[in-house]
Amino acid sequence: MQRRFLAGDTRTEKKKTPLRELPRRALLTAGSFFSRLFYIISLVWSAAPLLLVALVVFCLLDGVLPVLGAYVSRDLLNEIARLISEKSLGLIDKDAFEALEPLLFLFLLNLLYLFGRKVLTKLSVMTSQLAGELVVNHIKLSIINKAKEVDMSSFDNPEFYEKLENANREAGMRPITILTATFNVISAVISAVSFVVVLASMSPWAPVIIIAAALPGAAVNFYFRNRNFKYIRYHSKERRQMNYYSGLMVNKDRVKEIKILGLGDTFIGKYKSVFSKYFKGLKRIIVREGIVQIALGLLTAIVNSLLFVYVAYSVVFGGKAVGDYSLYSGALTSIAGYIATLLTSTVTIYEGTLFIDNMITFMKEESKVVPTVQEPKKVTRGAPHTIEIKDVSFRYPGTDRYVLSHLNLKIEPKDSIVLVGLNGAGKTTLIKLLLRLYDVTEGAIYLDGYDIREYDTSDLYDSFGIIFQDFGHYAETAAENIRFGDIDANHTDEAVREAAHRSGAAYFIEGLPEGYDTPLTRMFEEGGIELSGGQWQRLSVARAFYKDSEILIMDEPTASLDPIAEREVFDQYSELARDKISIFVSHKLSSAVSATRIVVLDGGRIVEVGSHEELMRLRGSYFNLFSIQAERYTGIDYTELGDAEDDGDEE
Repeated sequence: MQRRFLAGDTRTEKKKTPLRELPRRALLTAGSFFSRLFYIISLVWSAAPLLLVALVVFCLLDGVLPVLGAYVSRDLLNEIARLISEKSLGLIDKDAFEALEPLLFLFLLNLLYLFGRKVLTKLSVMTSQLAGELVVNHIKLSIINKAKEVDMSSFDNPEFYEKLENANREAGMRPITILTATFNVISAVISAVSFVVVLASMSPWAPVIIIAAALPGAAVNFYFRNRNFKYIRYHSKERRQMNYYSGLMVNKDRVKEIKILGLGDTFIGKYKSVFSKYFKGLKRIIVREGIVQIALGLLTAIVNSLLFVYVAYSVVFGGKAVGDYSLYSGALTSIAGYIATLLTSTVTIYEGTLFIDNMITFMKEESKVVPTVQEPKKVTRGAPHTIEIKDVSFRYPGTDRYVLSHLNLKIEPKDSIVLVGLNGAGKTTLIKLLLRLYDVTEGAIYLDGYDIREYDTSDLYDSFGIIFQDFGHYAETAAENIRFGDIDANHTDEAVREAAHRSGAAYFIEGLPEGYDTPLTRMFEEGGIELSGGQWQRLSVARAFYKDSEILIMDEPTASLDPIAEREVFDQYSELARDKISIFVSHKLSSAVSATRIVVLDGGRIVEVGSHEELMRLRGSYFNLFSIQAERYTGIDYTELGDAEDDGDEE
């Protein structure tokens, strides 16, 4: 039978659970709930153990003090009633101070009680706020440390992004909110049990009736909290879409294009459309819950009012003092209030633990790019290296299409390799495999005769000097941006300046207001400087010069440079790459002329390998690519020139 599973357009097959399965499922649900709750408590303990102990103490005091206050109020009313009665009978004189001493003592106790509750509340709130900040910081650090460890392939997976978004969302105040609600439950239980004992001395049925009247509300709360959680979880895509469209409108790197192309209304319209779809189902859940809760609230109010009448009747016709009415009616009100607190707080805890499960799932994400041997190898420093690619094929996780297919290539020491090919040929993907950002699907890559999967990954990464096509623009000083090339190195400021001079970045850095200490971008500093694309590119090249790498890899490092600046960088790069393996990815084939070998990729396969002269004589893919680019710059059609030379040779 098909039925609507959630308010919205999500449908699923709903099967009835056999009665014999209900106890087992209930135990599993309870076990999962307490497991998540203990996880949250462990988070708070890790972040702020002393504050957690303080919160426990405050929780216990908060449970006991209301009962003590109720007895103080009862005795106070009884004492006032006694004094009124004795005064009316003329048993005490209005100026007899001694007769007022018990009353004054009770007023003092009441003062201490009221002040103690105030102090306890303030201390509890203050402690919760401090613990909340520490817990948020602890969770944020846990998330970013986990993000540092997970594989790059995880970031290509939409499900991973959903986990990441959910985990980041839970890094707010939810853990401390859940913990506070848990302590509220404990305090409410202590107080409620105490008042039940008090009320039971008058009538054992009164607390039973109050609890029974509250049970339907509890069931409704849990039911709708579960539906709310499932709706939000299954509509994570819509939330991410809303974040994406709203983020586009406030992204400083996109504002120019959005304004010029008039895309603002388009993206705002898309945001509204997604929100409307998302909100429609959520509103239905909220409205239905509200209607049911109002009906149950009316039922609870009627039951409580009847019990108040019963308490008044028992006091009047049972020969009890007026203070007893205060005690019993207060107990009745308190039990009802604490049951409401129990229900609200328990629902908050339950809903919160469901959401915190998102973070637990994210934190369990396992890294698969790890050494395949128990004792990982280290890359030998200062020695010639060889790289061998043996029958390597690769497809991105979660896809069936091979991006690279049966690649074979051996790179000798001191080789200068240039990878060329059209967009989508697989050049950047091959670089990612060489760096072991991904593992090959088939075949193997060897460094110095050993599978790169046998090396310590951190040490392997450290042996490469790399400039990616989408290099980072970090909102730090110019010097820091260069030092990021080798963050663990203990180089002097002179090394930073040398790297800047070798890359050609020194000419604009030294002209900045604060030189190498100038903040880049205006993200945090009003005096920050925005660099041009070419300047950022020179800065990224400076990072490579700053690091003394064993193997150099550059993925389109000169895309934003003019021809003169590009020539300068190539010359400096050649000097840096001397006596080392260097691998260069470029669409500008002028950079390939001086390479020892050029590797041409087409459709994920290596189709040609050779020097510039060899491949030009071959008149294949490289010849065609080079001829097209050369004609744009020189106006010479190399294809016709080559045909003329061939005709001459034949003659």
